[in-house]
Amino acid sequence: MAALVTENRLADPDSAYRALIDAHRGLPDEDSAVLNTRLVLILANHIGDIEVLKEAIALAERPAGVPANAS
Repeated sequence: MAALVTENRLADPDSAYRALIDAHRGLPDEDSAVLNTRLVLILANHIGDIEVLKEAIALAERPAGVPANAS
């Protein structure tokens, strides 16, 4: 089983963020939500490991600012 990697692995994180924002620009809320859902499912399939996916879900459910290793 692989472990969730939380360190930055993007060569240019600002460009990645900008690409995500640009993908949503001008979309109504419903279409934006559909885009997010599709993107999550595509990336979950790319990960291909249910345990890593569960770890990512647990991390995403934490309130902002709570570190991954906090109990």
